[in-house]
Amino acid sequence: MNRYTDELEFAVRLARAAGTLILESYGRVGRVKHKSRRDVVTEIDYRSEALIAKRIRRRFPEDGILAEEAGADRVGGPDGAARWWAVDPLDGTVNYANGIPYFCVSIALVDELVPVLGVVFDPLRGDLYTATANGPARLNGALAKASTKDALGDCVVSLAILGRGGLSRERKIAPEIRIHRRMGSAALSLASVGAGRFDAFIQNGGLSRWDVAAAGLIAERSGATVTNHAGGPWWQPKREGPVMNVIAAPERHHAEILRLLREAGTRV
Repeated sequence: MNRYTDELEFAVRLARAAGTLILESYGRVGRVKHKSRRDVVTEIDYRSEALIAKRIRRRFPEDGILAEEAGADRVGGPDGAARWWAVDPLDGTVNYANGIPYFCVSIALVDELVPVLGVVFDPLRGDLYTATANGPARLNGALAKASTKDALGDCVVSLAILGRGGLSRERKIAPEIRIHRRMGSAALSLASVGAGRFDAFIQNGGLSRWDVAAAGLIAERSGATVTNHAGGPWWQPKREGPVMNVIAAPERHHAEILRLLREAGTRV
């Protein structure tokens, strides 16, 4: 029996509710605020996060919340909550604000510093990715499995090598795979590895805990090997800021991807 059945059902309802809210304003976004040169936030980010946080506090008042816009509320530490929710209320805000149809809601529950359930919801397509730490990954209720392609050269990869020299490093990796894409929503692309839609996901930096908590678990429970760029644990519960890096790939290709990253000089 799944220990987190009630929490998973709650998170699914919550992601769907946030998705409905997001779609109400899709295509007619108002004021856009720039958080950084590359990152923006809209009023819908705040409204979606407020909806999610309010319902979590009402249903699980003892739990903490780590959310993209509001930051941490009682997460970890001697006076913090042992259980907390990692929330990205709208991952892919730049896409959303520009009418590009690729964004999602991401919700994960972290218990004793480990993600134990993850939900990623694509409201435009109605696609719902879910997983628990002791159960399978699912897409719309059906079992989801990572890619089984035999050759890395046949793989379609979500690839984002950030920082100085990033494009040149991507060019070193590109000839070894079939094609690469940078979609603008890390959570949705990483979750897509769990359904074999992307064969692999590679990103160095630019990732925070709310970006990967749900999607990393989904990819892992689908059978993909998920690590950081040094081959170590992908999940770093106390790593603050957009500094995490993740590889998710079928086991047969993971070591080769690590080698390519080392040869390309990608920082880990």
